[in-house]
Amino acid sequence: MALRSPLVSWPRIVLFGDSITEFSFQDNGWGVLLAQKLVRKCDVLNRGLSGYNTRWANIVLPRLISKSSNVENTIAITIFFGANDSTLKDVNSDQHIPLKEYADNLKSMIQYLKSIDITEDKIILITPPPLYEPAWEKECIAKGDKLNRFNSTTGEYAKACVQVARDCGTEALDLWTLMQKNNQDFSSYLSDGLHLSVVGNNFLAAQLWSLLEKKISTLPMLFPYWRDVDNQNPEVSLRGKS
Repeated sequence: MALRSPLVSWPRIVLFGDSITEFSFQDNGWGVLLAQKLVRKCDVLNRGLSGYNTRWANIVLPRLISKSSNVENTIAITIFFGANDSTLKDVNSDQHIPLKEYADNLKSMIQYLKSIDITEDKIILITPPPLYEPAWEKECIAKGDKLNRFNSTTGEYAKACVQVARDCGTEALDLWTLMQKNNQDFSSYLSDGLHLSVVGNNFLAAQLWSLLEKKISTLPMLFPYWRDVDNQNPEVSLRGKS
């Protein structure tokens, strides 16, 4: 009977967030762009939950990632919330989360990850992107609603996210600030004023890659290149060390 080789333990990057993360596996999405760069080196897992805020995310995180789910293989995890938390309370109380609670929820998620041995250097907080109010207001009106977010309010949540990263020793990707650098027109980054366009997805993928690249730089390609397989005795090349 042939001996079975040990299962390959694939490194992974976990993307945790709201719809901007969930939609990242659509065509030209930022999650897809990262996965393409990491083929045969690292799995990219999409744990995006459309419409979720940090209160709900804080509750479900232990069900998504636990000590029993091979956390030692986690190279990085992104936490990307705020677009829903920052909705206006008087217009959308279902998703709105007060600013202080938003920060506390982020801290709580970081503490949980640390408790299961995912260290600060593996955690990347991503701020919500800026909101292009004219386009998003059209979306709201089309649904019979009024504008339920302001870019200035979103900015307050972005600043809180960056501060949490400083306080907790994690990395932060300040998308809200980067997309508005030098007062540039950021509308092209957004498809509807809130969610990312193709341009926005490419921008986020490039910015995030600059943070991830050093974390994955030493990862080998999993399994040898086909030309390197010993055709006469493939088991030697493919079974790995026993």
